[in-house]
Amino acid sequence: MAKISAAMVKELRDATGVGMMDAKRALVEVEGDMDKAVDLLREKGMAKAAKKGDRIAAEGLASIHVDGNTAAIVEINAETDFVSKNDMFQDLVKEVAKLMVENKPANMEEALALPTEDGSIEKSIIEATNKIGEKISFRRFEVVEKEDSQAFGAYLHMGGRIAALTVLDGTNDEEVAKDVAMHVAAINPRYITKDQVPQAELDHEQSVLTEQALNEGKPAKIVEKMVQGRMHKFLAEICLVDQPFVKDPDVTVEKFAKNHGATVKSFVRFEVGEGLEKREENFADEVMSQMK
Repeated sequence: MAKISAAMVKELRDATGVGMMDAKRALVEVEGDMDKAVDLLREKGMAKAAKKGDRIAAEGLASIHVDGNTAAIVEINAETDFVSKNDMFQDLVKEVAKLMVENKPANMEEALALPTEDGSIEKSIIEATNKIGEKISFRRFEVVEKEDSQAFGAYLHMGGRIAALTVLDGTNDEEVAKDVAMHVAAINPRYITKDQVPQAELDHEQSVLTEQALNEGKPAKIVEKMVQGRMHKFLAEICLVDQPFVKDPDVTVEKFAKNHGATVKSFVRFEVGEGLEKREENFADEVMSQMK
């Protein structure tokens, strides 16, 4: 049997975009012949998916799966919003979320290797890419666990455009926790309480607000009070518990939870495509590019 070096595996991966183990298996099967290995992967439909690797996948769906005291939130991306309506894609997203709960992988590498009917999550994504005809990518996930005395709140906005998962302490009322998750989805807080805001961020904001007040020509004593007031407003805008509750702005989220004997322990919010470059090609440009 031909010796398969790490350099050969890397070369095949670079040429086709497949995973490391798939590249190694292909090389072993054709006894180290690089051209035959590429052909083999193309025949299996795996290299075909790799050709889509340079496309931007910033659409897709986020989803949440809850089972007992474990929940998972995931985001899987595609190139166009149209794919989010595809049954195969929707089933893939749900299956991946379920597998995260059942297996609790520590990182993306472990997650992609989890077994599916296609062999692994990584292979299921390649299969979906081939059948749907767009680049599909598993972007991120988070597994969350709770105690028996706590409640999960799961909320999907627009069928999965935004997903929010909360944990409330001191209650088993999932509807209350879901209401907080709905608020998180709508308002997008960055922290639970002001104690979680990094000091560097506080210092930066105070510096900016001080300059703003000075530029308004206010006396130093007035500036100090203005900055204190604006910092209070800033913290209320970014901290979940201090925000006016979206379903009842007369109370804060903290007060809403407290009225139900609960406190907010944690939240996770995924918005599909956030931080990714959005695809800006129009249909005419796409047709023209394919004719070249």
